[in-house]
Formats: sequence, structure tokens, C-alpha cells
Amino acid sequence: MSEAYEGINDIHKAREASKRNPVWNEAAQLIQTDDFANKKLLKITKSIDSANANLSKSIAHIEKELTTPLTAGANDPVANEIRSHVKNMNNSKRRKFIEEAQQKKDLQTLQALLGAPSYLSGLTDIEVQHYTRQLHEIQNPALAKRLKVMKNAATLLGERGGLVFREVEKAVGKPSHVIQKLRKAKNEAEQAFILKDQRVDL
Repeated sequence: MSEAYEGINDIHKAREASKRNPVWNEAAQLIQTDDFANKKLLKITKSIDSANANLSKSIAHIEKELTTPLTAGANDPVANEIRSHVKNMNNSKRRKFIEEAQQKKDLQTLQALLGAPSYLSGLTDIEVQHYTRQLHEIQNPALAKRLKVMKNAATLLGERGGLVFREVEKAVGKPSHVIQKLRKAKNEAEQAFILKDQRVDL
């Protein structure tokens, strides 16, 4: 957002500079400042869009890593026994058993359950996806933390991005609808100074 802050500051400076032009009345000052602000705003929005795109790409990449299905360990000699044992539990006991395995980082158990089709363990596909993600986060805490930071940054960027337009309007000095009226009046007045083509037939 540094480019946004610098750009808005430049608009404030331009507004003050416009007041020192002896041939510009207030309307001319506002129009000239608004012209400058529009150029700055274009650069700012491009910068924000680029940052948003990069964040979205990075978030999607990490999300993919944290939701990658497990394959290792599903065919271990005791994997079938583990799945059979868990399948015979009720939902409450099964959930507690898996949560305890996660706390102990019991990869053999977790890979046996999550690396095979969900129905073999009495789980649903959604539960397997949920526990698989949790396991990835346990195994890659730095990656999970980075994802959280990126999501917070994306949210902040979205919030601050909306404020930019208001701050630019403040820097110009008048709301956009007022500037539009001034531009219209200026254009209408200038029409009186345009020489019309006059043809003389000989």
C-alpha cells in the first residue's frame, strides 16, 4: 500500500500547488487536480490489482499443498487392521481416536486411515478431507502460518483498497459529482470559442 500512500500525498501536494497558479480560479484548480489524481489512481489500482493477484495465486498454491490427499502408509501391513478397528467404533469414539492420533503425531495410524477410501474406516469424504488438512498443518506449521498471514493480508488489502477512492476524493478537495459538473460547465463555455466552418459559394 506504500504506492497508494505516496500517490495520495502527491495529490495533496498538487492541490496546494494549483492554488498558487494566478490564472486558475477554484474550478480550474479542482479540474487540474482531478486530472492529476486520475492518473495517480490508475497507477494505484493497477498496483493493488497486481498485489491481489499475486496473493491469490500464492494462497491457492498453499491451499493445494494443505489439501493434497495422502498416499503413503495406506498399504502398510497393519493398515487394514487399523482401519477395521476404527470402523467398528461409533462416531464419537472414532473422532476422539483420530484427534488423539493427531496430538501424538501418530503418522502410521493417520496415514492408514486417511490414505485409503473413506468408507474403509467408517469415515465420510468430508471427514477425510478435514483430517487430512489438519495433518498437513501439523506437519507443516510454518506453511499453515504463512497461509494465515497471506489471507489476513488479502483481507486488509481489500479493506484498504476501498478506502483509497475516498482518500483520493478528499485529496482532490471536492466529490466526483461536483468535479463532473465543473467539467461540463467548462466544456459548454469553451464551445462558444470554437470557430464554426463557414463556406462561401462563388
